[in-house]
Amino acid sequence: MLILALAAAMLYGSADFLGGVAARRANPFAVIAVTMPAGALVVVAVALAGVTFAPGPLGAAAAWGGWGGIEWAVGGGVAGAIGLVAFYAGFARAPMSVVAPVSALVSTVLPVGVAIAGGERLTVPVVAGAVVCVAAIILVSMESGHRDAARRDRMRGLMYGVLAGASFGLFFLFMKNAGHSAVLWPVTAQRVTGSVLALLALAVTRVRPLWRGADGAGYDRRLFTIALLSGAVDATANVCYILATRAGEFGLAVVLTSLYPGATVLLARLVLRERMRAVQQVGLVLAAAGIVLVTA
Repeated sequence: MLILALAAAMLYGSADFLGGVAARRANPFAVIAVTMPAGALVVVAVALAGVTFAPGPLGAAAAWGGWGGIEWAVGGGVAGAIGLVAFYAGFARAPMSVVAPVSALVSTVLPVGVAIAGGERLTVPVVAGAVVCVAAIILVSMESGHRDAARRDRMRGLMYGVLAGASFGLFFLFMKNAGHSAVLWPVTAQRVTGSVLALLALAVTRVRPLWRGADGAGYDRRLFTIALLSGAVDATANVCYILATRAGEFGLAVVLTSLYPGATVLLARLVLRERMRAVQQVGLVLAAAGIVLVTA
């Protein structure tokens, strides 16, 4: 479970970074209209391959579990689509290193609360590790700056982060329930639902799609490719997350998965040269310490 949850965190963080980069140059509706269908195609292809060739674990993951969790998967598609729009809009209008950690913190509270209310009981080292991980998320979210414009950016990032986090928290709950009976097909249903919503939103808002050029500009193959990669990586993260919730405690899986801002912030620092404060670096170290406690 630990490896699957951490893989989901790394993949979510990478997908969010790629989607955020695209959203800085194009409308968020145009971005998710590419990322959602791209992820759906990847999951459908993998599921069909598993059903056709049944190569061990892949065949088991692709097994059809019936319609019992379809309503949860559809709900996950709606929540995920709303969360991604808020997330990408926040990335386009505020620092990534504020939006990502705040959304992660908020998205952890709801599902973990439900897990505890449902009777999950964790050991003392695991609880300590989870607390350290939450503290790490808070520290990573801290930004510097004293100018009014910087404060406005942080407040805007906070609002987008809270909205995205609430949607992602519901997504985690819905997909956990959807994954009780199967793995790949609930993710497929979730991505198809999100794709339909994304394309409808694109039509209603009359936003120019990426494949026709963003915001009136000419077709940008690099931007389109980034959005495709984001969708494919995000769909893979969904599969890892469901597998993690099936392999161990749900609350712990959510806490570890919610470490995804670490990957986003690191990529923003390395690629976009966004400044990382010392307190954010401490947060990343704490995240590693929390993982060690959970593992022990």
